[in-house]
Formats: sequence, structure tokens, C-alpha cells
Amino acid sequence: MRQDAGAACKLIGALLAVLVLLPLSASAQSPTKIGYVDLKRLLDDAPQMIESRAKLEREFAPRDEALKADEAKLAALKQRYDRDSAIMSKDDAEARKREIDALDRANKRTREDLRNELNTRAAAERDRAWQQIQNSAIEYARAQGYDLIVPGPVIYFNPTIDITDAVLDKLKHPGQAARSKP
Repeated sequence: MRQDAGAACKLIGALLAVLVLLPLSASAQSPTKIGYVDLKRLLDDAPQMIESRAKLEREFAPRDEALKADEAKLAALKQRYDRDSAIMSKDDAEARKREIDALDRANKRTREDLRNELNTRAAAERDRAWQQIQNSAIEYARAQGYDLIVPGPVIYFNPTIDITDAVLDKLKHPGQAARSKP
């Protein structure tokens, strides 16, 4: 009986060893390849985003300069009013005050309109570039055999799985084949 108990223990031990090693052998046959991509860096550093920001700056620069000139005119009017209001007639002082108030309201309205239009255009440019960024990340992941790409921010990631630089490189050089990077 003692031999049977020993054989049973050996059999149970062997079965446990197989059960413990089974998941390891299954994962060795098809490891899951996971990558991480930092979305903020992609949106900040992608050449498409840099170009769209420069394009918007060029597009809105003349209107921004005009607004700055109107604000300088308003500041000069206020300064003259503060300096000369004591020696002006009551009617002239009131007229100057109405002029200042009207210009102030116009400047605020212009500033708000400019801000709204800039935000709308920036969102449209970001959406357009985002599609290119996302497609580049997907193409790189497929070419390198990734099973999953996790977008940031995340709580923790091992820097060895960060593919952000490779995706940025692909965005900078769209015609080149994807370089191999873990």
C-alpha cells in the first residue's frame, strides 16, 4: 500500500507540475505583444499638428494685430480722458466716455469672436490631423506585430513598450517602412 501511496503522490506531483507549466507553454507559443503610445506627445509633437498650429498663426495674425492696434487706441483714449477730463467741458467728457465705452465693447466682441473662430478652426485642424496620427499608429502596430496598443495616460507602463517615438518617426517620414522597435 505504501508503494501505491508513493506512486499516487508522484502522479499527483506530475499532474500539478503539468498544470503549472501549461499556462507558461501556452503563452510561449503565442505571446501577446503590447505597446504604449503617449497621445499628448503625439498631439504636441506630430509634424501635422505643428504645421496646423503654424497655419492657424499665419491665418489669424492679421486679425490679432488689428485687435492689438484697437486695444492700443483704447488705452490711449483712456489715458487722454483721465488726463484731460478735468479741463474738458461736461459734454465733451461725456462724448469721450461714450466713445471709450463703445470702443471697449467693440474690442471685447472682436476678441470673443476671434477666440471662438480660432477654437473652432483649431478643433477642425486637430480632428483632421488626429486621423493621420491614429492611422500611423495602427499601421506601425500592425507592421510590428502588436496585438494591443494602450493609449496614455496610464497609471504605469514599462518604457520598453513605448512606441511613441516610432509613431512620430513614421509621421515625419510617411513613405518609409516602419523601423523595428520593441
